[in-house]
Amino acid sequence: MSPLDTLLADGRVRHRAGALAASAAFGHRAVLKLRHDPKQLVDSAAIPVLFTVLFTYLFGGAVSGSTDAYLKVLLPGVLSMSIAIVTMYGGARLAQDVRGGAFDRFRGLPVWRGALVLGGLLSDVARYLFASAVVVGLGLVMGYRPDGGAAGVLAAVALVVAFGLALSLLWAALALAVRDPAVVLGIANAVLMPLSFASNVFVRPGTMPGWLRAFVDANPLSHLASASRRLMNDTGGAGGEITWSLLATAALTLVCGPLALRLYARQG
Repeated sequence: MSPLDTLLADGRVRHRAGALAASAAFGHRAVLKLRHDPKQLVDSAAIPVLFTVLFTYLFGGAVSGSTDAYLKVLLPGVLSMSIAIVTMYGGARLAQDVRGGAFDRFRGLPVWRGALVLGGLLSDVARYLFASAVVVGLGLVMGYRPDGGAAGVLAAVALVVAFGLALSLLWAALALAVRDPAVVLGIANAVLMPLSFASNVFVRPGTMPGWLRAFVDANPLSHLASASRRLMNDTGGAGGEITWSLLATAALTLVCGPLALRLYARQG
C-alpha cells in the first residue's frame, strides 16, 4: 500500500495546518528548490567575494592608506550591500511560482493564504545568513578584526538581515504585480545598483559633489552601512544610524507586507 493510501485508510481526521506550520512547510520547499537552482547560493557567495577582494586590493591603499584600514570601512558596507542585492531572488522565485502554475495549486490548499509569502521569507533568512557568513569569514581571512567583537558582528548581521527581509516584501509585491521573474530581476537591479554605488559603502561621501552627497546621505543603504560599521568596529554613536535603519525597516514592512498579501489574495 502506498503512503498516500495508508493516510487515507487510517480513518483519522486531518486538521487544517496552522499559519506557522504551513509557512514552515513552504519555507522548507523553497530551501529544497535550491538543489535545482544553486545559482541563488552561488550569487550569495560570489557577490560579497567579488566586491570585497576586488575593491580592497584595488582601492584600499588609495582610499585609506592600507588594505587593513580599508577593510574596516569596506567590509560592513559590503555586508549591507550584498544582503540587499540578494533579496531580489526571493521575488523572482515567487514570480516563477505564479508564472509556472504552482501558485494556482497552492491556492487550493486549506492553509493560510499568506503562508507561501511568509515561507519564502523564512527560506530567505537562510540565504542571508549564508551570505553574511561568507562576508565575515572572508574578512577574517583577509585580516579584518572587528573591534566590536562577536557581539558587534552579530548585532550588525541581525540589523542587516532584518532590513533584507523588509526589502524582500517589496520584491514579493512586485512579483505578484508583474508575474515575470525577468522583469522582477530587471527592476530590482535598476533600483539596487544605483543605491549600492551611490552610497558610502565604498568611499566616504565627503569628497562628493553636493548634489550627489545629498542623495548618499538620504540613501537607506548608507545609513545601514554606517550602523554596521559602528557596531562591528565599536566606534560608538551607532544609536542614530540604528534608529534610522530600524525605521526604514519598519516602514518597508508596514507598507509592503499588507500590499503583498493583498496582491496575493487578488491573484486569479
